[in-house]
Amino acid sequence: MTARAIVSASVSLLASGCFFYPTTVQYYDPGCEIHARRMELHSKVMDGNCSGGSSHEGAAACLAFYLSVTAGSAVVSGSIVVVGNTVYWFERRGRCARKSTFI
Repeated sequence: MTARAIVSASVSLLASGCFFYPTTVQYYDPGCEIHARRMELHSKVMDGNCSGGSSHEGAAACLAFYLSVTAGSAVVSGSIVVVGNTVYWFERRGRCARKSTFI
């Protein structure tokens, strides 16, 4: 096995072809006695592989695609989760404060 093949195999294992996506989850907050929301980051493995044929250019292009999708979806979805959780935190804080003033 050549050094190039070892590096290619190592990078393909590290870049598993995942993409990340945000989801909204509802939960009960017993401290405030309200139903609140939060965002979570989930991942899913993309179907497909980069081992088709003997073309090094095709495999490199496939690997570059998987790396860019993984990194791009992590940055975009992670940002959405951070902003969404900040908004939900302010919403929960306001609802909790309103509930405590009416008791």
